[in-house]
Amino acid sequence: MTTPLLEAAQALAERTIAFRRALHQHPEIGLHLPVTRQAVLDELADLGLTLRMSDTTSAVVAELDGAHPGPTLILRGDMDALPLREDTGLPFASRIDGAMHACGHDTHVAMLAGAARLLAAKRDELAGRVLFFFQPGEEGEHGARFALEEGLLDDPDVVGAFALHITTQFPSGEIHIRPGPTMAAADTFELVLTGRGGHASAPHRALDPVPAACEIVTALQAAITRRVNVFDPAVLTVGRVSAGTTSNVIPATAEIEGTIRTFSARTRDEAHRQLRSVAEGVAAAHGLRVELEIVQGYPVTINDAAFSATVREVAAALLGEQRSAELAEPLMGAEDFSYVLERYPGAMAFLGACPPGIDPQHAPANHSNLVVFDEAALSSGVAMYAGVALDRLRPGSP
Repeated sequence: MTTPLLEAAQALAERTIAFRRALHQHPEIGLHLPVTRQAVLDELADLGLTLRMSDTTSAVVAELDGAHPGPTLILRGDMDALPLREDTGLPFASRIDGAMHACGHDTHVAMLAGAARLLAAKRDELAGRVLFFFQPGEEGEHGARFALEEGLLDDPDVVGAFALHITTQFPSGEIHIRPGPTMAAADTFELVLTGRGGHASAPHRALDPVPAACEIVTALQAAITRRVNVFDPAVLTVGRVSAGTTSNVIPATAEIEGTIRTFSARTRDEAHRQLRSVAEGVAAAHGLRVELEIVQGYPVTINDAAFSATVREVAAALLGEQRSAELAEPLMGAEDFSYVLERYPGAMAFLGACPPGIDPQHAPANHSNLVVFDEAALSSGVAMYAGVALDRLRPGSP
C-alpha cells in the first residue's frame, strides 16, 4: 500500500479530472443538487455498489462490501457550490451565473468517486464495508446533520470517518492534519436596536440608536479579549452595521450582524453571554430596546487523535514523509463534517493544491472568485481516500 496505490490513482487521473471539470461547469447550491446527484450516480453506475438515497436532500451513500467480514468506514465528499460569479477564465469555468465551485467541492466529489472505483477493484483486500458519502449542503445548510438524522450513515460497525478538504494554502500534493479541535464552531447573530427617530438638528428629541450601535461594536471586541481565555480563543466579527436612509434623519432602528467562532463549548457559551450582556447593557444606557438572535451553526470539528495518526502514517507511506505534515494551528473556518465526528471517531485532513509557480501565501484562497486548484493533486487525494480505507479495513485487523 505505497507506490502501487498512488500509481493506481494516477492511472485514473484523466477520468478523475474530466469528472471534476464536468461538475465544475454545472455548480449547484444548497441541499438539492439534482444535476450533481445524477452525475455521481452515472459515475458510480458500473461499480456494483449498493445505494442509499436521501428522501429529503440530494445525498447519496454508496456501499462497497469487501470480500471479508469486518467493520465499516465512512468516506465523505461534499457536493455543493457557492453563490458567487466565477472570474478565473478557466476553459471549464462555471456555466451557471452566480454559482461557482469556489471551495473545491467538485474536486472532493471527483476524488471520492475515483477512490470508489479504485477500491471496487480491490474488494479482495477489504475486510468490511466502505460507505462513500456524497453530501450536499455543507455551505451553511447542515447537510451532514440531515443525513445523520435520516439514518443514511447508521451502521453499528462504523470504526471511523474520513474526509479531505482541498486548499490552495499548502503546496500541491501535501496532506496536513492535526489531532483535536481543528475547525471552529461558527454561530451567527443579529441585533436590532430600536429607539425613536427624529430630525438631525434635534437629537435630544429622539433616541438615536447609531451611537449605541457603534459602542456595541467596540465593546464586543473588548469583552472578547478581556473575558475569554486566550488559550481557548473566540473570534467575534461584526460583518454588517445598517442604519438610516439619509444624512439629516435620525433613524429609529440600527442593525448589527456578525459571527462568533470558538473551539470549545465553554468558550462558546461564554461568548454568547458576553454578547448578550454588552448588547443589553449598552442599549439600556441609551434608553433603547434591543432584540438579539443567536443562531448556532456547526459545532467544533474535533479530529480523533488515533485516527489522525493513522492518516499521517498513510500519507507518509503513500506520498512520502515530506508530504505528510501536522497542521500548525486550528482553523477558524467551520465545517459540517463536525456532525459526523461527533458520532463517529475520525478526522478531516487538508490536501494542498496550490498551482505551480505560486506562493501558497499569495494564491487566491477557497471562497475566492479567482481560486484555481492544481488538478495534479487529485491523484494524491484519491490515493489517500483509498489508502485510509485499506489501512482501516485490513483483513485480520483488530
